[in-house]
Amino acid sequence: MNIVVIGGTRGLGEWIARFLKSKGFDITITGRDKITGERVSKKLGVNYTSSNTSAASQADIVIVSVPIDVTLSAIKEVAPVLKKGSLLMDVTSVKEEPSQIMQEYAPQGVEVLPIHPMFGPRIRSLDGQVIVVTPINKGKWYNKIYNFFKKENARIIVTTPEIHDQMMSIVQGLTHLAYISIAATIERLDVDIKESRNFASPIYDLMVDMIARIVAQNPYLYYSIQTHNKYTRKTHKTFISIYKELNEMISSGNEEEFVKVMGSAAKHMDDLEAALGRSDKAISALTEEINILKDSIGKEVGLRHIYSGKVHIGVLEELSHDFLTLNISDNKTKLKISNVEVLSDKEIYNWKVENYPHKTYYVSAVFPENCNPDIIVNTIEGLKGVISASVSDIYQGSQISSGNISITIKYEVINPEAMFDVENLLQGFGAVIR
Repeated sequence: MNIVVIGGTRGLGEWIARFLKSKGFDITITGRDKITGERVSKKLGVNYTSSNTSAASQADIVIVSVPIDVTLSAIKEVAPVLKKGSLLMDVTSVKEEPSQIMQEYAPQGVEVLPIHPMFGPRIRSLDGQVIVVTPINKGKWYNKIYNFFKKENARIIVTTPEIHDQMMSIVQGLTHLAYISIAATIERLDVDIKESRNFASPIYDLMVDMIARIVAQNPYLYYSIQTHNKYTRKTHKTFISIYKELNEMISSGNEEEFVKVMGSAAKHMDDLEAALGRSDKAISALTEEINILKDSIGKEVGLRHIYSGKVHIGVLEELSHDFLTLNISDNKTKLKISNVEVLSDKEIYNWKVENYPHKTYYVSAVFPENCNPDIIVNTIEGLKGVISASVSDIYQGSQISSGNISITIKYEVINPEAMFDVENLLQGFGAVIR
């Protein structure tokens, strides 16, 4: 299947191209900057062209992933050239107007499906991520796309473009404005963020991290999100009005009214217990891995970089508030704690099996003839560092005393030291190693 990502040279478009390429699709990306396009296409192993129309005319699926302020013009450019039976999608944060333009400009026989992935290009997979789908007409492509997202364990929300934009005026328009305002206020007051964390509870740390996550994004994108959704203006006006009312209550000492407004807002938040539970989990997650690392100093740990996916396995030597140091084969590696996740013992073992060289050994031992070779092999496979084990040969002859048999076992390990564990286990069974 030939999929074209219009604007696939950066941001979410580049992530989409990389992700779909990993699923085996034939991907072409487009972008105005030829140097960037060729560099990204080489890195991803996909095709590149600077011509949106030539790429779109040959595609089975065209995904428009360009800045919001040029989305409509991009749709108008590529939609008319799409071949019959193909699919046109867009992934912008606003859905009403792009949906209308896609329907207007797409030829007869071309299906349109506006979607909004509720995530940025820093994620590793679709697992657990929200994707809002706003179909106008559910054609043959709809079920294919829906089932693809479902297979990837995404959370799929099906709604109308109008409802989507109304909700985004809150989910994005309101929250982004509030977060950016808080960040700008802290800057205006010349507050040292690192110092403020020393005075705060974990919930403040979590809030500051969320604010930092927002203000670290592309400011042009976030301005477009604020200005291209027609419902956001009303949301902004209501927010500012409520803020002024609360500020006036505080200034005038109107405790009764302040308590009333806050209490009413709390009731409207619906399931407070569930919200408290989720926030408690988030707070616990901030300290859980730190506690695991503190207990692992001097021991082997496995860490995966949350963005690159690279795995580091070594002995944890040092741990500070922000960084840790691993000793990997006598080479020290310093990593930022916030950028890595701790692997479980099983994950470490699986990674070693896939990446460490395997060594194969044979061992022959004499057992009582009524022993069960399958039980012996299964027990060996349970040893740490042993990948597999099997019976290679069973011998009973003149060299073996009466009532006994010789069993030769083939086993594969990732750590040669496991050979001693295997021999000790056999001896523990009462076997005599030949």
